[in-house]
Amino acid sequence: MACEVEADVSKGAQGDVKLVGLADAAVKESVSRIQAALRNSGYRWPGPKVTINLAPADVRKDSSAFDLPIALAVMLACGQLTTEKLDEFLLLGELALDGRVRAVRGALASAMLARQQGRRGIIVPQDNAAEAAVVDGLDVIPVRFISDAVGFLTDELPLEPTRVDLEGIFATEGKYDVDFADVRGQEAAKRAITIAAAGHHNLLMLGPPGSGKTMLAKRLPTVLPPLSLLESLETTRIYSSRGLLQPGQSLMATRPVRTPHHSSSAPALVGGGAVPQAGEVSLAHHGVLFLDEFPEFARTTLEMIRQPLEDRCVTIPRVHSTLKFPAAIMLVAAMNPCPCGYYTDPKRECSCTSRQISAYLSRISGPLIDRIDIHVEVPPVPWKQLRGEGTGLSSEQMRQSVIAARAVQRQRFDGDGLTTTNATMSSQQLRQHCKLDAAGEQLLKQAMLEMGLSARAHDKILRIARTVADLGQEADIGSHHIAEAVQYRRLDRKL
Repeated sequence: MACEVEADVSKGAQGDVKLVGLADAAVKESVSRIQAALRNSGYRWPGPKVTINLAPADVRKDSSAFDLPIALAVMLACGQLTTEKLDEFLLLGELALDGRVRAVRGALASAMLARQQGRRGIIVPQDNAAEAAVVDGLDVIPVRFISDAVGFLTDELPLEPTRVDLEGIFATEGKYDVDFADVRGQEAAKRAITIAAAGHHNLLMLGPPGSGKTMLAKRLPTVLPPLSLLESLETTRIYSSRGLLQPGQSLMATRPVRTPHHSSSAPALVGGGAVPQAGEVSLAHHGVLFLDEFPEFARTTLEMIRQPLEDRCVTIPRVHSTLKFPAAIMLVAAMNPCPCGYYTDPKRECSCTSRQISAYLSRISGPLIDRIDIHVEVPPVPWKQLRGEGTGLSSEQMRQSVIAARAVQRQRFDGDGLTTTNATMSSQQLRQHCKLDAAGEQLLKQAMLEMGLSARAHDKILRIARTVADLGQEADIGSHHIAEAVQYRRLDRKL
């Protein structure tokens, strides 16, 4: 929503500066900055009575980006500025005391809004210009000082719109500096990761300390398909709103990996706060949310990610409005098998009792485990593999398999609602695309009865089996696909 800034200067009247329109403390304090910026730039602040309104008045304003439009509105109201261009442009920018225009948050979202409203362009701080310029069909005018904005609007200072080379950005910045070829051994875990990436399944890795769980998780984005322009814009918009883009950065060209500490609060992880902001779940949009030391997170905090995993968005209700942040993420979690960490380690003795192990695993609720598709063990790497010559699968090899499987899924779900991957199949789509032969039915029935699986786990097995078949470019799901999928539900036996 665009905010309209209005200013009224009452000549000869008694009074002071009034700033109305549900402005918070940061916006109200801007008056002193704007007055100093105008004086130090050779302009004057009219007075003594100035009324500034930020419309619509029933929406709270909490950004320093209003400095530049407020300053220009006051200049327009007192006759220091005459221009016909203001209706053609959106403006934003924070003012320094010497008249410089500083970078602000949300430039990309503002540029997208300007295009949506049919504006000719947007005037932004120079450090935000590259970010806003990724929006096609919009003149992005960079300004360093308030005098630059005044000169451009009065046609006294011609400024060229900023342009960016999107193909060049993806070519140079869309590369990763890590590779699965760096990982010694763990070919079984790589297989599970390939399946997870191919079907966009959530993944949990279980293993002793030092087995490589974190190393594997941080390399997972390297096997996912490259970010599309739309995905990049959606992700960049979130980072822009949080002020997490580097100065001059245009786009997020690689998939994000967020690794919050296990002491993170619920608002930090999911989003919220007095002024609701996107949390780590949304910052991982179109990327990976890696939760290391999974059982160490507060149980109430973990339970809050159940809804985003299902709905692919975070909904934050407030009294006057409800906010939604996107959260199309792959959840990757890692945990030790017991408090000491060595329950499954063949070389080190576990000091935990069965009751301690059970209590440790029960820190993660059954419903949350149900929402994680794949559970895989990550054992210690044997000495021979650790010091051996050669490498296993590389990221490029795994990515080609993933891209081929994703192509099969795109063709399968073409025009079928919002479903694009096997992980998001509905119950109706499961019945349509996951039909089993007699051997597969018998194997699935046996697994359900012996392991006591839930209905959700039943659906997860079918989705995983569908992905395994897609990786093999097989149209039908066979019993061997079901057998492999069942192996990835091992934590259902423990909880």
